Amino acid sequence: MVNIGNDWDEVLKDLFESENYKKIRDFLKEEYSRHTVYPSMYDIFNAFKMTPYKSIKAVILGQDPYHEPGQAHGLCFSVLSGTKLPPSLVNIYKELQADLGIPPAESGDLTKWAKQGVLLLNTTLTVRRGAANSHAKCGWTDFTDEVIRRVSARSEPVVFILWGGNARAKKPLIDTSRHFIVESAHPSPLSCYNGFFGSRPFSKTNKYLKSVGEEPIDWNLSD
Repeated sequence: MVNIGNDWDEVLKDLFESENYKKIRDFLKEEYSRHTVYPSMYDIFNAFKMTPYKSIKAVILGQDPYHEPGQAHGLCFSVLSGTKLPPSLVNIYKELQADLGIPPAESGDLTKWAKQGVLLLNTTLTVRRGAANSHAKCGWTDFTDEVIRRVSARSEPVVFILWGGNARAKKPLIDTSRHFIVESAHPSPLSCYNGFFGSRPFSKTNKYLKSVGEEPIDWNLSD
């Protein structure tokens, strides 16, 4: 049984008992025994461990984990300290500097954001080494769609930051009468000039949080 160690355990109890999750678990047992899979099985649910349900102020949706060694650790777009920054994260840091004047951090570890209430959620939580989207059809998307619905069911307002087509496709799961959506193209080098650069997601998020009486996020990772 999965033990996250905070209020997510109760929120997700029925999901972890579902037939869908049993299928995911059986699939992962096979995958981890036969292949190199990221992140480590102990890090799969790090986004939930670091950002309790009641603490969520914003959600950033990613697709699936980075699929090369030393990168993925359970938070979307984030890499372990000491790892070369992936191109999408370089572009996120560029937009953060253009938006709020915050210089790019040397580390790609976004744990500080997670601990302030930014749920860094990939829609697929695992991946086989070197094979992007290799676990996309194992049941994770049904699981994380339900996670998004349950965050949307909260009465407290949340900012959903949706970058790229995969994330924007989740809009129907979000109650836009209660929550605020910030959306743009994906920060990938393939699409960043199609509307990601100049989209100012960080200042928009903080402006909204202040408007509903919430503490803004300190996006500076260099402190």
